[in-house]
Amino acid sequence: MDTPRRILAKAISWQCCGLVSMLFIGLIFTGSFAAGSVLALVSALTGFALYCLHEMLWARVGWGRGSQNRSVG
Repeated sequence: MDTPRRILAKAISWQCCGLVSMLFIGLIFTGSFAAGSVLALVSALTGFALYCLHEMLWARVGWGRGSQNRSVG
């Protein structure tokens, strides 16, 4: 299971990638750097919170994980 610190680190690194891409997408669609920046920031904050929640919920699901106490033989 991932620790909360690992989940946070993964969320931050992913959101940095998303922030840059949304900034350029917002700039292209609005023609304004300021509007693109606001769009990117709102998207990043929302995505960050949802990603953390998603990871924490999936951390509680055992489906698809292999057993860690297997005997060799």
